[in-house]
Amino acid sequence: MTFLPVWSSARTAVFAAVTAVLGLSACNRGDDSKELLKALENAGVKPAQAAQAGPANGVNPRLLRRFSPLRPRIDIDTDKALPARIDLGRMLYFDKRLSKNHDLSCNSCHGLDRYGVDNEVTSPGHRGARGARNSPTVYNAAGLFTQFWDGRVSTIEEQAGGPLLNPVEMAMPDGAQVVRVLKSMPGYVDAFEKAFPEVKKPVTFENVGRAIGAFERGLSTPSRWDDYLQGNTRALSEAELDGLKAFSNLGCMVCHTGESVGGSMYQKVGAVVPWPNQSDPGRFAVTKNEADRMVFRVPTLRNVARTAPYFHDGSAKTLPEAVRTMGKYQLGVDLSETETASIVAWLDSLTGSLPTAYIKEPALPPSTASTPKPDPR
Repeated sequence: MTFLPVWSSARTAVFAAVTAVLGLSACNRGDDSKELLKALENAGVKPAQAAQAGPANGVNPRLLRRFSPLRPRIDIDTDKALPARIDLGRMLYFDKRLSKNHDLSCNSCHGLDRYGVDNEVTSPGHRGARGARNSPTVYNAAGLFTQFWDGRVSTIEEQAGGPLLNPVEMAMPDGAQVVRVLKSMPGYVDAFEKAFPEVKKPVTFENVGRAIGAFERGLSTPSRWDDYLQGNTRALSEAELDGLKAFSNLGCMVCHTGESVGGSMYQKVGAVVPWPNQSDPGRFAVTKNEADRMVFRVPTLRNVARTAPYFHDGSAKTLPEAVRTMGKYQLGVDLSETETASIVAWLDSLTGSLPTAYIKEPALPPSTASTPKPDPR
């Protein structure tokens, strides 16, 4: 779904003619908006009318078409069992018994009350071991074109099983052990039967991923940015609009675009200036293609003001630092304090509301005598 400003036909015609003449570009660092408003006034549209002509408020609507409002759910499963599948996925997301020592859950590294992260450089896993990369937010992750920083799987259903079996994360030895844990609890067996009624033996490792995915596809956080895209011209402050213009004029939206404001492509970190930390080769580790060295999935910017530290290596502690780093290494630009603060102001408008009822920790099925014990080894 692509957003198109809803204007009167007369204003649409005037604007189309003017923008065609101006030939405005996302990579143009000049102040497009002043030229645009002047051109509109020359075309017979008064400045006050131009400012209210659509959701742009001085921002080129052609650039806004690169974005779209956030969907409330991003579904692939739409059958009648979906509510039961979501409820099961919520339980699995919070259950620490799916880790080897029964001390970690999905929520440990992707805290739903902390905008889907743990605010650590890298997350502590089994026996305190640390992963190699920063844990990205799980909110809105279903809308990203691929999962993990290196894009090694394409869906959140596939992604969900990875941390369970990773020896430095939840450290379960294999999917069979996960199934043994779940089958030891009648409450889970019943929940799987309701969530997957078409399957004779529904308690499988694959269905664990499907259930967690069904839950995560509802982790959507619409914000004032979405209100703005849907036509509410008062949703953003003047300072935030200035930040949006700076963001677009610098060319940041070439990579950070679409519904997720990112997450739709790969990009090399250090595109202009070599990235300081070269220890992680990025997607190269997956493809063994030299062209993929230091290439990572572009992260979403939704809720970015709440998900520090930043980048795959967690090297930026604050959002202003992250913005300046992107300017230097990706664009070859030393951003001023004013430019940085302006962009940070707009990025804060991407902070959405947490779905508090949806993410409330559920009661979990009780263990039984046959439930495998914690294993600290």
